[in-house]
Amino acid sequence: MTTGIKDATHPYDAAAVMRLLPTRPRLLALGEPTHGEDLLLDLRNELFRQLVEQEGYRSIAIESDCLSGLVVDDYVTSGTGSLDEVMERGFSHGLGSSAANRELVRWMRAYNDGRPASEQVRFAGCDGPLEITGPESPRAVLVALHRYLAAHVGAGLLPCSEETLDRLLGPDDRWTEPAAMMDPSRSAGQSAAARELRVLADDLVALLDAEMPHLIAASSRESWDRARLYGRTATGLLRYHFWMADPSPARMSRLCAVRDSMMAANLLAVAERGPALVHAHNSHLQRSKSSMRMGDLRPEWWSAGALAAAHLGEEYAFLSTALGTIRHQGVDAPPSETLEGLLYALPDDRYLVDARQVAAARPVPRVSSWFGYAPLDPAHLTEIDGIVFVKDMPSRT
Repeated sequence: MTTGIKDATHPYDAAAVMRLLPTRPRLLALGEPTHGEDLLLDLRNELFRQLVEQEGYRSIAIESDCLSGLVVDDYVTSGTGSLDEVMERGFSHGLGSSAANRELVRWMRAYNDGRPASEQVRFAGCDGPLEITGPESPRAVLVALHRYLAAHVGAGLLPCSEETLDRLLGPDDRWTEPAAMMDPSRSAGQSAAARELRVLADDLVALLDAEMPHLIAASSRESWDRARLYGRTATGLLRYHFWMADPSPARMSRLCAVRDSMMAANLLAVAERGPALVHAHNSHLQRSKSSMRMGDLRPEWWSAGALAAAHLGEEYAFLSTALGTIRHQGVDAPPSETLEGLLYALPDDRYLVDARQVAAARPVPRVSSWFGYAPLDPAHLTEIDGIVFVKDMPSRT
């Protein structure tokens, strides 16, 4: 059995990844099974550098706030701000404290220094501005979109004034109320004002699309693309707030679905610029339906990866990362009959694995002793293009 598994393994590098795939993907998704492990981010950085230098990739998108990501992109392309400021303001979910993320930003800035814009590497956050405790107010993106349009089209085309938006939005704390995450009645997402804002946001986005030729000529493609980001974030946030206020059992499924739909839209926009590496949790990038257990509920939804794959076909590829041990979290050596156990028996520390080839070994599912690590489901191996296997996570000091 070990010999057969060994035949499915390859060195972990960009060249081996490309040999494993039928075509060079426009979105190459690298998933992680847990957050907060810098070794996994180091492996991401290593692959991205190789993709840039050997395969012509020019963008990376990570599971961080798409609006904060603009701060990082401005820095790596033009040097705006300082590295310390960018790490503080350019990431959500505490990701700015990661040494590996800091090294990624430093390398991207150094790579871009002196290069023309057409050859520079770009950074994007693909997540919505949702954080852990709840979504942001839609104020910033609605106002930014309105001001962009107001600067370039006649007032008669705008569906409302900025003063109307301000009146309907009201105080920001009504949108960011932390208690609304657990109590739908504390959310403003289905108020009369919120419903009117959804119509106005839709009208503003429609105007952005309808006036695209004029707007690009009057500003730039870059400015129009940024306004488009504001538009899809505004409509996504308002949709998310709507479901925050919903008391039905469908609430969590819809919230998860809206989040991943926002992520997918951001990834497809990144893909329009050319081939990109995407890094997020496996559950956001897999082709199969995602789910999780929440008490008596089991929400299900289609992930950002599944949605992007439906759009891109073979131009979407998914590498899923699996781990042997995370001993500082109590995840010890995997049982030998699991996929991770079969790979753990091999001598090297890491591999790139042909997922469909190891599916023939019929491994059994692994059960994690820690909620923060999601093992690979053998039933999904035929929907994965490759597995990045890491034998042991180093202990944290």
